[in-house]
Amino acid sequence: MTSDKSYSGWYFLISVVLAYLISLIFSPVKVINSFNFFVQILLKILPIFLMVFVLMALTNYFISPKKLVKYLGKGSGIKGWLLSILGGIISTGPIYMWYPLLNDLQKKGMKPSLIATFLYNRAVKIPQLPMIVLYFGLKYTIVLTFVMMFISVIQGILVEKILEVKK
Repeated sequence: MTSDKSYSGWYFLISVVLAYLISLIFSPVKVINSFNFFVQILLKILPIFLMVFVLMALTNYFISPKKLVKYLGKGSGIKGWLLSILGGIISTGPIYMWYPLLNDLQKKGMKPSLIATFLYNRAVKIPQLPMIVLYFGLKYTIVLTFVMMFISVIQGILVEKILEVKK
């Protein structure tokens, strides 16, 4: 009987702990400095982790799979694409913090094409638009923004097709 569960994460954790223990023997000061740096980073990203956890909890509470499939699932249509584009543009924070929430949404029925579109549109940032206008001009900024939004839909469709072929 085979198990679908992978232990690679545990193997990686054990190997990192062993590497630190071995390093501690040879260079305790560097290990302590490294650990202090880790704690500082952890304290900085902890609020983001909590925010993602709260967003996931709110998503689970307020968004039923039926609603999600309606707006972001198989028959979502233009509303799904527009929500993905807008969501990607207004999303903030480091991208890796969005992965757990997107994974949760995918499990509830969000199409992979819309996830790809969301991730692609993270490159369009409203706070950066004035700087782009300053350096490249308004016409360039408008064209670039609309091209990125249009190409994000093509990217999403390509991801969907590739995943269909893979199945």
